Amino acid sequence: MALAFFPRGGSAHVARNLARALPGAGWSVTVASGSLDRPGEPGDARAFYSGVHVRPVDMTAALTAPDPMRTDPPLHPSYEDRPGAADRVFASLDDADFERQVAAWERALRDAGAARADVLHLHHLTPIHEAAGRVAPGTPVVGHLHGTELLMLEAIERDPGRWPHARAWAERMRRWAGGCRALIMISASQVERAHGLLGVDAARCVHVPNGFDPATFAPRHVDRVAHWRRHLVDEPRGWGPDGGRVAYADADLAAFGGDAPVLLYVGRYTEVKRIPLLVAAYAQARPRLARRAPLVLVGGFPGEWEGEHPLDAVRRLAVPDVFLAGWHEHAELPDFLAASDVVVLPSVREQFGQVLVEGMACGLPAIAVDAHGPAEIARPGETGWLVPPDDAAALAAALMEAVNDPAERRRRGDRASADAQARFAWPGLARRVAAIYAAARNDVASDPPADAVIAATDA
Repeated sequence: MALAFFPRGGSAHVARNLARALPGAGWSVTVASGSLDRPGEPGDARAFYSGVHVRPVDMTAALTAPDPMRTDPPLHPSYEDRPGAADRVFASLDDADFERQVAAWERALRDAGAARADVLHLHHLTPIHEAAGRVAPGTPVVGHLHGTELLMLEAIERDPGRWPHARAWAERMRRWAGGCRALIMISASQVERAHGLLGVDAARCVHVPNGFDPATFAPRHVDRVAHWRRHLVDEPRGWGPDGGRVAYADADLAAFGGDAPVLLYVGRYTEVKRIPLLVAAYAQARPRLARRAPLVLVGGFPGEWEGEHPLDAVRRLAVPDVFLAGWHEHAELPDFLAASDVVVLPSVREQFGQVLVEGMACGLPAIAVDAHGPAEIARPGETGWLVPPDDAAALAAALMEAVNDPAERRRRGDRASADAQARFAWPGLARRVAAIYAAARNDVASDPPADAVIAATDA
């Protein structure tokens, strides 16, 4: 299993959970992953994939190099184009930069024993696919699309001249997708998009959603006031656009007292997440809430954001009771969910919605946008609320209903927990992936439909 990116995003969590669950389905796993070695900061593959056989590709030196793409190994590129970011967008890299990426991953795959593997499971469409073809040309490849690669391809289709090497990268990605024995899609809506953007046969696209670890994400009790005091007052990690810490006082914790329900957002500060829209919807809803209900924003990789920073949105709208709790490791998330009552994700281009599944598993109903992955996770009227994209008024109405009707909120939360257990627990999902591996290894003459693979595994 290989990922070009050092661990910080959703695909790394998927890889880690799969690598831990697959031995129970009969497969041993080695993970090759980008990595950073910065004490006290995220990105260390050895720490992140603890308990898994991992071969890190250390990219730390690239961060301080004059050109991070010309070190050995180079820093991974990105599907996002953030001005000034060290990880430049893939489509801006020329042929020489591409070959440096491939050469680094050829060495990494050789060191990880890729040529002796039964199957190569490659997350995203990156130069690892090219390297795999050179190192292990006869080994079947299972690709895994997480959606961000499709966003870049859609941007290229809208504006082919936006990046100087966009056409070459789009052609490479189509070729890599075409070379996969199967392509795992994290949402059913991705299948049509992948067919249009990559030209892949829909019969080779297998829908396997992301999941959660049932041993980690389940309803639990925490001392709520103590939790929020620790993370907002005593050990604050929230940060503003100037890089400074956002600290709160004990007086601010009055918002969390009594039976005040907590609305929780978890994720990066990217433009598609629509955090300023969430803050605006909360500002609309707050005067009509039956009780105080703080909105807490957890996440935002330090120093990274697109568009308006959430703190600027809070200040612009002068809205109280919005708290920035900063970036936290995934292992800390269950306590944040246990100290909350509703998980909110206003993202308009969310390819899956991992935090929705994890929140639901902990008994929280979800508020999300009725598009892409979230529309396949939350069930309106049953396990949460779905609202139209970019509709602040509808989002405000959902926030009000969730806060003002505690009995309905609890009912949907209870159903959310049961639904998540039934559909998204990793042990069951790992069995699906194991069936895909077996089909690829055995070189089945024709690919079965995705539903047949999944149904057979479920049976």
